[in-house]
Amino acid sequence: MKKSMFLMLFVILFLLSACSNEKTQTLEDFYKDAKIEKVHKVIIQDGSTGYSKTITKHEQISEFLDLIKNIKFTPQDNQEKSVGWRYSIALFDGEKEFKFTLHQIGNTYYDSNPDIHPIVENYYKQLDIVEE
Repeated sequence: MKKSMFLMLFVILFLLSACSNEKTQTLEDFYKDAKIEKVHKVIIQDGSTGYSKTITKHEQISEFLDLIKNIKFTPQDNQEKSVGWRYSIALFDGEKEFKFTLHQIGNTYYDSNPDIHPIVENYYKQLDIVEE
Protein backbone atom coordinates (compact mmCIF):
# COMPACT_ATOMS: atom_id res chain seq x y z
CA MET A 1 0.00 0.00 0.00
CA LYS A 2 2.78 2.47 0.93
CA LYS A 3 4.70 1.59 -2.21
CA SER A 4 1.73 2.30 -4.47
CA MET A 5 1.03 5.64 -2.72
CA PHE A 6 4.69 6.64 -3.09
CA LEU A 7 4.67 5.62 -6.75
CA MET A 8 1.46 7.54 -7.41
CA LEU A 9 2.84 10.64 -5.68
CA PHE A 10 6.06 10.36 -7.71
CA VAL A 11 4.10 10.09 -10.99
CA ILE A 12 1.95 13.11 -10.09
CA LEU A 13 4.99 15.22 -9.23
CA PHE A 14 6.71 14.13 -12.43
CA LEU A 15 3.67 15.08 -14.52
CA LEU A 16 3.36 18.45 -12.81
CA SER A 17 7.00 19.27 -13.46
CA ALA A 18 6.71 18.10 -17.06
CA CYS A 19 3.78 20.48 -17.63
CA SER A 20 5.93 23.51 -16.96
CA ASN A 21 7.59 24.39 -20.25
CA GLU A 22 9.04 27.64 -18.94
CA LYS A 23 12.76 27.90 -19.51
CA THR A 24 15.57 30.34 -18.94
CA GLN A 25 15.67 33.01 -21.62
CA THR A 26 16.65 36.62 -22.09
CA LEU A 27 14.19 39.46 -21.76
CA GLU A 28 14.66 40.16 -25.46
CA ASP A 29 13.56 36.58 -26.23
CA PHE A 30 10.38 37.17 -24.23
CA TYR A 31 9.37 40.37 -25.97
CA LYS A 32 10.34 39.05 -29.41
CA ASP A 33 8.13 36.00 -28.71
CA ALA A 34 5.34 38.49 -27.96
CA LYS A 35 5.88 39.95 -31.47
CA ILE A 36 7.40 43.18 -30.19
CA GLU A 37 9.86 43.98 -32.97
CA LYS A 38 10.45 47.73 -32.72
CA VAL A 39 9.75 49.42 -29.40
CA HIS A 40 8.24 52.89 -29.88
CA LYS A 41 7.28 53.59 -26.28
CA VAL A 42 8.26 52.36 -22.81
CA ILE A 43 6.32 52.99 -19.62
CA ILE A 44 8.04 52.28 -16.30
CA GLN A 45 5.74 52.36 -13.29
CA ASP A 46 7.00 52.56 -9.71
CA GLY A 47 4.96 50.12 -7.63
CA SER A 48 5.68 51.90 -4.35
CA THR A 49 4.42 55.33 -5.46
CA GLY A 50 2.15 54.52 -8.40
CA TYR A 51 3.95 57.13 -10.52
CA SER A 52 5.12 56.25 -14.00
CA LYS A 53 7.47 57.68 -16.59
CA THR A 54 6.84 57.33 -20.31
CA ILE A 55 9.80 57.15 -22.67
CA THR A 56 9.19 58.01 -26.32
CA LYS A 57 12.59 59.31 -27.46
CA HIS A 58 14.34 56.72 -29.62
CA GLU A 59 17.74 57.30 -27.97
CA GLN A 60 16.35 56.76 -24.46
CA ILE A 61 14.41 53.66 -25.51
CA SER A 62 17.53 52.17 -27.12
CA GLU A 63 19.64 52.99 -24.07
CA PHE A 64 17.13 51.34 -21.72
CA LEU A 65 16.68 48.23 -23.88
CA ASP A 66 20.45 47.85 -24.22
CA LEU A 67 20.67 47.76 -20.41
CA ILE A 68 18.02 45.07 -19.92
CA LYS A 69 17.58 43.01 -23.10
CA ASN A 70 20.30 40.44 -22.33
CA ILE A 71 19.26 39.82 -18.72
CA LYS A 72 18.41 36.15 -18.28
CA PHE A 73 15.20 35.13 -16.54
CA THR A 74 15.12 31.73 -14.83
CA PRO A 75 11.80 30.33 -13.56
CA GLN A 76 11.66 30.24 -9.77
CA ASP A 77 11.19 26.82 -8.19
CA ASN A 78 8.47 28.22 -5.95
CA GLN A 79 5.61 29.49 -8.12
CA GLU A 80 3.30 30.45 -5.25
CA LYS A 81 1.48 33.72 -5.86
CA SER A 82 3.14 36.80 -4.41
CA VAL A 83 1.69 40.21 -3.66
CA GLY A 84 2.99 43.53 -4.95
CA TRP A 85 5.81 44.56 -7.25
CA ARG A 86 8.51 47.19 -7.31
CA TYR A 87 8.50 48.20 -10.99
CA SER A 88 6.27 47.34 -13.90
CA ILE A 89 7.48 47.84 -17.46
CA ALA A 90 5.41 48.02 -20.63
CA LEU A 91 7.00 47.93 -24.08
CA PHE A 92 4.90 49.12 -27.02
CA ASP A 93 5.23 48.33 -30.71
CA GLY A 94 2.36 50.32 -32.17
CA GLU A 95 -0.75 48.84 -30.55
CA LYS A 96 1.06 45.69 -29.35
CA GLU A 97 2.08 45.71 -25.70
CA PHE A 98 4.43 43.50 -23.66
CA LYS A 99 4.04 44.12 -19.94
CA PHE A 100 5.99 42.54 -17.09
CA THR A 101 7.25 43.16 -13.58
CA LEU A 102 10.82 42.58 -12.47
CA HIS A 103 9.97 39.10 -11.16
CA GLN A 104 6.93 38.04 -13.18
CA ILE A 105 6.33 37.58 -16.88
CA GLY A 106 2.87 36.31 -17.70
CA ASN A 107 1.86 33.92 -14.93
CA THR A 108 5.40 32.75 -14.15
CA TYR A 109 7.75 34.09 -11.48
CA TYR A 110 11.43 34.50 -12.37
CA ASP A 111 14.82 35.29 -10.93
CA SER A 112 16.97 37.53 -13.12
CA ASN A 113 20.69 37.33 -13.76
CA PRO A 114 22.10 39.89 -13.35
CA ASP A 115 19.49 41.28 -10.96
CA ILE A 116 17.28 43.59 -13.01
CA HIS A 117 16.02 45.60 -10.02
CA PRO A 118 19.01 47.96 -9.51
CA ILE A 119 19.33 48.51 -13.26
CA VAL A 120 15.69 49.57 -13.65
CA GLU A 121 15.67 51.56 -10.42
CA ASN A 122 18.80 53.54 -11.35
CA TYR A 123 17.51 54.21 -14.86
CA TYR A 124 14.08 55.27 -13.58
CA LYS A 125 15.56 57.68 -11.02
CA GLN A 126 17.91 59.24 -13.61
CA LEU A 127 15.20 59.79 -16.21
CA ASP A 128 14.56 63.48 -16.72
CA ILE A 129 10.84 62.94 -17.33
CA VAL A 130 7.99 64.30 -15.24
CA GLU A 131 6.25 61.54 -13.31
CA GLU A 132 2.61 61.01 -14.17
